[in-house]
Amino acid sequence: MSKKVIDLDNVVVKFAGDSGDGIQLSGMQLTNTTAQMGEEVATFPDYPAEIRAPQGTIGGVSGFQLHFGKNIHTPGDKCDVLVALNPAAIMANIKMIKRGGTIIADIDTFTDKNFEKAGFKDDTLEIIKQDYKLIEAPISSMTQETLKDSGLETKVIMKSKNMFALGIVYNLFGFPTKYSEAYFEDKFKNKPDLIKANIKVLKGGFNYAAAIQAMPSFRIASQTDLEGKYRNISGNVATAWGLLAASEKTGLELFLGSYPITPASDILIEIANRKDLGAKSFQAEDEIGGIVSAIGASFAGNLAATSTSGPGLALKSEALGLAVITELPLVVVNVQRGGPSTGLPTKTEQSDLFQALTGRNGESPIPVLAASTPTNCFTMAYEAARIALEHMTPVLLLSDSYLANGTEPWLIPAMKNMPNIQTKFVDANKEKYLPYERDKNLVRSWAIPGMKNFEHRIGGLEKMDITGNVSYIAANHEKMTELREAKVEKIADFIPELKIEGYIDSDTLIVGWGSTYGHITCTVNEMKEEGVELAHAHFNYINPLPKNTADIFKKYKNIIVCELNRGQFAGYLRMKLPDFKYKQINKIQGLPFTVAELKAQIKNHLDIK
Repeated sequence: MSKKVIDLDNVVVKFAGDSGDGIQLSGMQLTNTTAQMGEEVATFPDYPAEIRAPQGTIGGVSGFQLHFGKNIHTPGDKCDVLVALNPAAIMANIKMIKRGGTIIADIDTFTDKNFEKAGFKDDTLEIIKQDYKLIEAPISSMTQETLKDSGLETKVIMKSKNMFALGIVYNLFGFPTKYSEAYFEDKFKNKPDLIKANIKVLKGGFNYAAAIQAMPSFRIASQTDLEGKYRNISGNVATAWGLLAASEKTGLELFLGSYPITPASDILIEIANRKDLGAKSFQAEDEIGGIVSAIGASFAGNLAATSTSGPGLALKSEALGLAVITELPLVVVNVQRGGPSTGLPTKTEQSDLFQALTGRNGESPIPVLAASTPTNCFTMAYEAARIALEHMTPVLLLSDSYLANGTEPWLIPAMKNMPNIQTKFVDANKEKYLPYERDKNLVRSWAIPGMKNFEHRIGGLEKMDITGNVSYIAANHEKMTELREAKVEKIADFIPELKIEGYIDSDTLIVGWGSTYGHITCTVNEMKEEGVELAHAHFNYINPLPKNTADIFKKYKNIIVCELNRGQFAGYLRMKLPDFKYKQINKIQGLPFTVAELKAQIKNHLDIK
């Protein structure tokens, strides 16, 4: 008897279990395999906030969701397949499984104690079986049986059960195990026993699924032939590589001064691993040390950057004001997370926008950019460096936890195709250097220590226009304040105009910024299929806004702003463009939007039944 084959254009799979169960590794291996198979893919790793939450509890569940197939813009709303390594993983995700979807559960963990920890009641399991296809697989015991003669300790053997589960999933989709086998051979090249054990368990899961008739088979219609050289990349790694690309393009050494903080730490780690490209990284003793070291590196003529997350940006605010008044190029990357204070360290949010725009003492304008997808983090990090260097200003780039940890296929660009970056170093033939003498774009020139005859003073005290001497003259302070603001506003001449996606001639414009791009795009596409045509404007450049923003907004009767906060971008638009009325869709749950949520709220705003 052959298995039923389920044909799908795309599919959502989620792995879930305790934070020590190797969930993220299983998810990343499936992601890499789908990418190798030519599928479009988007991912959403979801970590527990506690470093080591109690095992078997809902609060300790780690998850990794991926969506692959064709026309992929998000990690998906609800999953078709949930692989749950304990009862808590089921309960934590039960509302996120499609009705009739498949749950592959490790039945060896179905104990009274684990049911109690997860909040199972007497009839919970029966209710689950009514609404979903529950496959009760003895994952733990089969892993032990597969490796009983391996000579490995029981603790090590049990760490391999995630690979048994992964093997099951590979069989479900007819994917080969060879890409994961190659991963093991590279990762454990000095530990042949672990290579053998992981491959054996992986194939054990694959063969188990092949032998079980109750196990479904899925066939994904679209296996695309992608032109060019691709790799799977996360937002944090893409951000690091964007800065490295700007360094290569300009010939300036990259210096990153940072302090580790969730979820931004991988930017520091990635750049620390790139000494072969001339990058310098400095792990400071605190957030302040990170940014002031970067300011010093900028003064010395480097492409300087610092990275952080919400609370860290608050700590950097005084030094960021120093970079503003000295007019030194600096890239500050803020990977937003749930706040305030320590808040939700591993969850996503877009609530640092006001802090980015105005979170400094005095009048301290800086350009603010926002990345919209994991791969777009590369583009916007490169753009942040370009603007910082060409306009002699600190630039703040906003990412968030969803982008930082999410992944998608990235077409590796050729450096020759990257935009040129014009640094503003002073002309070595200039007879006299005046540090605040400006060009037509109000940009001062950059002289670094060691340049003979270019000695000058900059610092935190207000300076005299042109000469740079310390000045307490009231009129001069006002003039310098206005010049710094005008310089930032003039950057609007050097950024792309706002573009409209979707149905341009609609009377409703859906507005988003940053990481909401994928969910809004899917929403607009799905609503078009339902007969509701919407336009979509997405902002990567926030301060200054694109020059044509007002002209675009004039074309639409309804403007609906979607963001993962209480309405900060909507408030900013009301301040900058007060002639328009803005409706809002907001979410502050530490999670990205779902397409279903956006569709329901847009219909409510438009009074569509």
